[in-house]
Order: sequence, then structure tokens, then C-alpha cells
Amino acid sequence: MSMKTILVPMEPREGMTAVLDTALLLARKCDSYIEGFPLRFGISEFVAVDPAGSIPLESYRQESIEEAAQARRLFETFMQTSGVPRSAGAGAGLSCGWLEDAPEGESFVGSYGRVFDVTVLSRPDANTIGLHNRAIESGLFESGRPVLLSPPVAPKRIATNIMIAWNNSTEQARATAFAMPLLREAERVTVLGVTGGSVAGPPAEQLMAYLQRNGIAAKMMTTPTSDRGAGAAILAAAKSEGCDLLVKGAYTQSRLRQMIFGGATSHILANAELPVLMAH
Repeated sequence: MSMKTILVPMEPREGMTAVLDTALLLARKCDSYIEGFPLRFGISEFVAVDPAGSIPLESYRQESIEEAAQARRLFETFMQTSGVPRSAGAGAGLSCGWLEDAPEGESFVGSYGRVFDVTVLSRPDANTIGLHNRAIESGLFESGRPVLLSPPVAPKRIATNIMIAWNNSTEQARATAFAMPLLREAERVTVLGVTGGSVAGPPAEQLMAYLQRNGIAAKMMTTPTSDRGAGAAILAAAKSEGCDLLVKGAYTQSRLRQMIFGGATSHILANAELPVLMAH
């Protein structure tokens, strides 16, 4: 698998430029096609939230149309300014396109993402609405493909110095498999083992052997779990190594458990300052 097709759900809000910058870095690296579409609440969801009709439904529809138009202008202006041409068809190399008439609701992220190599979204922050968080989960749990989470400030480079946060799990194996095209081209690859942060499964030494057999000269490092947990330890290690991409399996623990007790995925979603390629 190569990352030739990139999906970017668009919202007319602060932070989208970093998402587009991150997507474009990856697209330039892989000579990819980038497609945007507007991420919007579903009308049925709006009615359920506001049964008394304090906001007229027609007003909501009009606002949704205007926000979709804003999202499209943001996407197309960015691509034009960046010199990315509109796609002339399959195999056109670095190019872009906009999906007309995309359905409302976050579930479309997961369903449509199945025919893209990766979906790029911003990591959540204090101003993130529930729709965005659910879109991330839809991508992770429903697309069968990885999600690339962009940091608040896009990096200057991507996937030249990669860290794999190995915890022996199925989810991490899947994320690593999706990352293989990038791992093969990276200048540096580090396999990180977090003491006390793993589940039953093949240890990091066996992943190292797997990578070496695939022509990837990785190095290994270990770090203890910090007082704030495995997620904090992983981010600290990635920062210390100057990494520009973290490969992480998502939700080895259940979402409910992470919501109640916290977990590595939750911490990384909230705090990562580098791009994170995740898969469930």
C-alpha cells in the first residue's frame, strides 16, 4: 500500500490550515491526490438536540450550506496558493479535488474513508466540538484505514524521522503495517518500548527483526512509564528524538475505559505536538 489518496474532512474553523499543511506535506512526499469535503452535523441530529425548535430548521439548513461553502473556499484557496492542480483523472500525481454533495454527519468519514489510503484530521483541542471527535472515531473504527492527526502547528517535514510506539498489540501491528511505505523511505526509524505499557504479544525485539527483514534499519529504545502514564512517556520520547511522525495503535483499551480512567491514546489525542498516524 502507498499513500496515493488522502481524504481531508473540512470545517470552516481555526486550525484547518495546519491540517491542510500536514496533508500537503504527505501528498508531496507520496505524489498523492487530496480530496476535501465539508464535515457537517446531520439535520436529524440537530432535530434530536433541539426538539423545541428554538432555531428554525430552515435557518439551520441555510447555515449548514454557508459553512460548506466556506469550507470549500478554504480548501480550494489553499490548494491554489500552494500550486496544487485540480485532478485530471486517475494517476495524475500530486493533485486535488472537492467532493460535491457529500452527505451530512460524521459517519461519512468512516464509510468514504474506506476508498482512501489515509484520512487527515486535526487532533482535538479545547475548542473542538463533538462532531469532530466523533469524526475521528468514525475514521478509526469504521474506515479500515489509518487516520493521520495533525498537530496545532504543522511540522516542516513529515515521516523522515519516525517513531513506532510498540505495545505488542493488534492495533499497533495494524498501524505499523499501514505505515510501511513511509517507514521504508524514512531516514530514521525508532522502535519504542514503554516499560509497563504493553499487552501480551510479540515484544519489540521481534518487531525489530520483522522491520530488518523488510529492509528497514530501525533502532530500538525503551522508556519507563511516566507519572502521567504511557502516553506522556511516548510523547516525551518522540520529542527527545526529534521525530516528525509517531505511529500509534489506537484504543488498545476500550474507549469507555479510556474516557473514565485515561489511557495512552487519549493522552496522545489531547497533547501530541507532532503528526500521529493511528489505526484501530
